[in-house]
Amino acid sequence: MRTRKLGQSDIDISCIGLGTNYVGGHNLYVGVDEDEGVRLVKQAIDLGVTHIDTADVYGTGRSEELVGKAIEGRRDDVVLATKGGILFGEYGNGANNEPAYLRAALERSLKRLNVDYVDLYYIHRHDGKTPTEEAFGALMDFKREGLIRSAGVSNFELPALQAAASAGQVDALQSRYNLLQREVEADVLPWCAQNNVSFVPWGGLAFGLLGGRYTRDFKLHENDWRQRAGLFDEDTFARNMDIVDRLKAIAAECGSTTSHLALKWLLSKETVSSVIAGAKSADQVRDNVDAEKDEISAEHLSAVDALTAA
Repeated sequence: MRTRKLGQSDIDISCIGLGTNYVGGHNLYVGVDEDEGVRLVKQAIDLGVTHIDTADVYGTGRSEELVGKAIEGRRDDVVLATKGGILFGEYGNGANNEPAYLRAALERSLKRLNVDYVDLYYIHRHDGKTPTEEAFGALMDFKREGLIRSAGVSNFELPALQAAASAGQVDALQSRYNLLQREVEADVLPWCAQNNVSFVPWGGLAFGLLGGRYTRDFKLHENDWRQRAGLFDEDTFARNMDIVDRLKAIAAECGSTTSHLALKWLLSKETVSSVIAGAKSADQVRDNVDAEKDEISAEHLSAVDALTAA
């Protein structure tokens, strides 16, 4: 597995990362298999994935507990990332970026993960209240104390991202980015390139759509969090399936798959250091890893880009 540098840090991360919102994510998915979740994390590490991404809100802490179980004895093999700042359980709803809350959230995450530090810690979402400089300044304190090795923000718009950078070194921005949702290209990606901030996409396969396995009669369970993704309402879904059909044609032409094309397209972007690829099974982890090895020509990547270019 090839690696890329994480921002201005001294950390190298695998080009394909593992997103673990399914691992223990009972508040996000129906029918979560915890044993399979642990297996898929172990499988990812065995296959060379070093970048393991979780968050305290996934499964209201359960994802971190299971990730901690999966990496036991293999801490030095992984670049462990987690996030805090979204309220859940006894702490309420919404977001909280106050330094005291972020410190308490990080301490709880370290305990659940059963580690002394995390390699990358994100503010998960801007709360719209706490001055961003104060919030990100708290992460700089955590870094000086050795609780984290690098710091980032997630789902921040450009003004908040710039404010964070005024308080310290932002090594990563994690936000939604895929062939069907390209809003970050307007201003966020150029700013990251200019300021040596690694962009880490989540939702790279458009929550399964770009995997090419869904049929036009596919329906999400009413409790599936992807109902909020903006891709599955009736009219939008039909248009997206048209794009997927064209993507399948390109995949057939170059001997690849739709999911591999979607991931390789992301990795072709200058600012992308690692793509967070989710999985519900060890087989899906293997397929995501295989995407990094797939050789796709510049011509075919250009054809993929043209499918949804503005």
